Amino acid sequence: MAKVRAAVIGGGIIGLAVARELLHRMDDVEVTLFEKESRVAAHQTGHNSGVVHAGLYYPPGSLKARLCRRGVTLLQQYAATKGVAYEECGKVVVAHDSSEVARMDAIFDRAVANGVPGIRKIPGEEIPEIEPHARGVGAVHSPHTAIIDYVAVAEALAADIAAAGGRVLLGREVVGLDSRTAETVVTTRQGSEAFDLVVTCAGLQSDRVALMSGEPRSPRVVPFFGDYFLLEPERSSLVKGLIYPVPDPRYPFLGVHLTKRIDGRIMLGPNAFLAFGREAYDRRGWSASDVMSAVGFPGFWRFAVHNTAAAVREARTVLSTGQFVKEAQKYVPDVRRSDVTRGPRGIRAQAMNADGSLEDDFVITGSGRVVHVRNAPSPGATSSLAIAEHVVTEVLARATT
Repeated sequence: MAKVRAAVIGGGIIGLAVARELLHRMDDVEVTLFEKESRVAAHQTGHNSGVVHAGLYYPPGSLKARLCRRGVTLLQQYAATKGVAYEECGKVVVAHDSSEVARMDAIFDRAVANGVPGIRKIPGEEIPEIEPHARGVGAVHSPHTAIIDYVAVAEALAADIAAAGGRVLLGREVVGLDSRTAETVVTTRQGSEAFDLVVTCAGLQSDRVALMSGEPRSPRVVPFFGDYFLLEPERSSLVKGLIYPVPDPRYPFLGVHLTKRIDGRIMLGPNAFLAFGREAYDRRGWSASDVMSAVGFPGFWRFAVHNTAAAVREARTVLSTGQFVKEAQKYVPDVRRSDVTRGPRGIRAQAMNADGSLEDDFVITGSGRVVHVRNAPSPGATSSLAIAEHVVTEVLARATT
């Protein structure tokens, strides 16, 4: 019997996990992964904070909640198998003042409903027992929230694919998807090839790749950059693990927090502001087509009208390092402006609907034997191996019809 020809588009951690899962779950399959860059994990996977989220924030029963909890287990097991550093440094979600306590309590209730292990509420006077330099009126403590090197995970996944006989083709930008009755033709600048199954995990380009196969234009990816600052190494003792603010429902993004990296450095950030390019990690970089895609989208302006306060807050942190540090000082007052240097920039692929609402959950769509992962923001990396299980289950169901 002829082998099933499967293609995966996108060499971030989710695409790699899907390709590996296809090889693991299907007996007679040939898997080809297309990545437009010269290396895997070149975009969101390689530009995030490295946090393994425990599942505190997500509505119980949502894909995010279910796949995050499953993803943590799979990721921890995989890291142990591959010798990838993994540290349960813990997280405190700190209520800065009494106005945030009710929202902090809601986070705790969600965490309990999602089965987050070891979760507990602590009063303000106990916060320094966990984070000696942190201050607040109360906190939710998640002792098993962890950190990891996601690039190392992605590279291990790529090695697994190759060892199982799959192909990881770098420098292959997909420019066309032609879905026919029994197969889909994937076209790159180097040529075309037909496949029986296709899964797209294109991250920052996910909407454009989906559009190639006739999917709706919305949800549209609107990119938001997030800048990080790094504490000077001699000041790293100010933070033991992860110190996060309580999410404010008035704002679409979380706000500045303090995060330990797997290499021991401490990051402050990110903020969130409209990026001038989907891949504009250089602060002077921009893309005219990406800017027009965002500002020419009616949904963006509907979003902007309802989030002017958030835009003002974030603009302050973009324009002023002092303002950025002031946000961190709410939770760790001992951080000084002189303690920080500018660090990396990440870009979030935020899926936005035509009415201006943000897609809050993972979005997986498609028709026939083509599946699109259209929205997989945080905790996408944490959930990657579980997302792969979920997607491949969908693929196998379609393959038998």
